[in-house]
Amino acid sequence: MRIGIVNDLALAREVLRRVVAAVPGYSVAWMAEDGAEAVVRTAADRPNVVLMDLIMPRLDGVEATRQIMAQSPCPVVVVTASVATNYAMACRAMGAGALDAVDTPVLGPGGAVQNADKLLTRLAHLRAALAGIVGFGSATAPRPCAAPIETPSLVLLGASTGGPEALATVLSAFPADLPAAVLISQHIGADFAHGLVQQLAARCKLPVRAAHAGDAPTAGVVHVAVSNDHMELGPDRSLQYTPHPREHPYRPSVDVLFTSGAVRASRPGVAALLTGMHTDGAEGLLRLRMAGWHTIAQDEATSVVYGMPKAAAEKRAAVEVLPLQHIGDSLVARLLALRRR
Repeated sequence: MRIGIVNDLALAREVLRRVVAAVPGYSVAWMAEDGAEAVVRTAADRPNVVLMDLIMPRLDGVEATRQIMAQSPCPVVVVTASVATNYAMACRAMGAGALDAVDTPVLGPGGAVQNADKLLTRLAHLRAALAGIVGFGSATAPRPCAAPIETPSLVLLGASTGGPEALATVLSAFPADLPAAVLISQHIGADFAHGLVQQLAARCKLPVRAAHAGDAPTAGVVHVAVSNDHMELGPDRSLQYTPHPREHPYRPSVDVLFTSGAVRASRPGVAALLTGMHTDGAEGLLRLRMAGWHTIAQDEATSVVYGMPKAAAEKRAAVEVLPLQHIGDSLVARLLALRRR
């Protein structure tokens, strides 16, 4: 796996180079001293992953990520001195298309690299995706359950790269009296999921809540996955988290949520697969369509990265392929039509 390193500090670049060089199969594609250089280098020699600093001269990591996603899309992981200190900026970078944010590893006594575990875990997940280990197996681990509850109508939304802004746009079209529960699976680290809840709540007429295991989907409420495990509609139709499939590199998985809805929802609802890299969600959207749901994929022109919705369109999983600005209204109209049947 070829990795680009972007940081204005020579010591940080060297530490990251050592982290990459220590893993068999990883190599440094190039190193850039600021965001502007990173945009040029990515266009000329696109790596498998870019490790992007945030605070840099000329062009910061947020704008560099935005330009890379527009010109030469590839996975970007923010690596900054302190995610906690730069939390708001890291959230903006993920809104621009970054997949996650981790603290920069440091040199400890004797020159040993420390604090590299989270970065290495994220790179391992991306390596699995590049190797094609993204198949969807069983969405659930068997568990005892009570009698199934009757769920309201459901709206299922899945997104990845560029998803926070896309989700906010869709949710802003939903009325305050929406007669359905909204379930969201967005590829995002658990550390940032509660920030996503706050971001969406500011743009939505409905209450937006972090989804907890055992919650019952509630009409007029938006439930957002906030775990590194996958959110699903459980056998008793409450919201649950499952680690399966364990090898899935993108978490929480959209396929797990969509497939559980196809199998367990009380009645067909509506679903949309939004902007994102690779193919997660396409198979699940197809299962929803086959189960009688109305399914929508975002179009290429309005996607930050046309990967997940493209895969859905190619599988004929989407009844409609729409620009982002029309998806919310279409979901509401189709939901009401299904309820009248």
